[in-house]
Amino acid sequence: DKAPLSKSLLLVPSAISILLTLLFQHYQKFFAYNLKAVKEDFQIWRLVCGRTICLDLKDTFCSSLLIYNFRIFERRYGSRKFSSFLLGAWMLSALFDLLLVEITQYIFGITINNLPSGFLAPVFALFVPFYSSIPRVQVTQVLGHFSITNKSLVYILGLQLLTSGSYIWILALSGLISGICYNSSILKVHRILCVPRWVAKIFSWTLEPVFSSAEPTNEVRVGMGATVDIQRQQRMELLDRQIMMSQVAQLRRQRQQQGGMINWNRLFPPLRHRHNANYQDHRPSEQGIPPPTEVSEEQVARLMEMGFSRGDALEALRASNNDLNVATNFLLQH
Repeated sequence: DKAPLSKSLLLVPSAISILLTLLFQHYQKFFAYNLKAVKEDFQIWRLVCGRTICLDLKDTFCSSLLIYNFRIFERRYGSRKFSSFLLGAWMLSALFDLLLVEITQYIFGITINNLPSGFLAPVFALFVPFYSSIPRVQVTQVLGHFSITNKSLVYILGLQLLTSGSYIWILALSGLISGICYNSSILKVHRILCVPRWVAKIFSWTLEPVFSSAEPTNEVRVGMGATVDIQRQQRMELLDRQIMMSQVAQLRRQRQQQGGMINWNRLFPPLRHRHNANYQDHRPSEQGIPPPTEVSEEQVARLMEMGFSRGDALEALRASNNDLNVATNFLLQH
């Protein structure tokens, strides 16, 4: 839902890859990422065909799973901004692919004529905003030392894709460099390599109705009044439990290193003290309300860059004791 571009990237390249592998193997040569043919024979079209369709089904499967997980960026930024990032990363990575191949040949004396085919470099580029803007929430621990978070599975999929081919590390490195360059506020690449508004409108009129999906019924609000209030309260309680589980693990490690008792008041950020018109009679006394937390303007700006309003950002940061990860998670769930 609300991610038609991600859905099209899942269905169309995967279907073509399966057809080329099972039925039309004699056409695979047109989708090979042959750098020698590009440099010597000037077959520039290979930069398009060879960097769009995977010829290895393992790469198709892993990249499709990653695109499915990265659909959150299209929902957060919109299809036009998301497609601009993919286009910019795709174009920049083509240049970095050639540079890295030349550097490898100059330093190590290794001649690389072919690279793995597929839409791989932009997928690796998406790890840059994923690392910097998606909050990290601890789920559990393995052997008491290794933390398992909500982002661990995505990193494992990226590692699996990284180890699937001989020279795929070149595509991964060029994709990461492209993502850093595109996200850089200094280089201003996003102002140059972007999808024009009129192109986005044409695709929204033609392709979006084909790949759009209906809103999931389990996320649709049912009823009004008390029903919505009860749902809101349940979400607040669920968020409190998630915050408690994450902070208990951190405080236990601090207690083991420093000693002392756990400050249980830190485990319950004042989310329950949010002003609600339906619960005015149950507000705590003025003596029990903690003093307002000072909010960092830098963190407010980061939340506003994600698409949240200033008022919601201030409220979430105050409610989460100025914790950016907790505030982001709270805003995404409400």
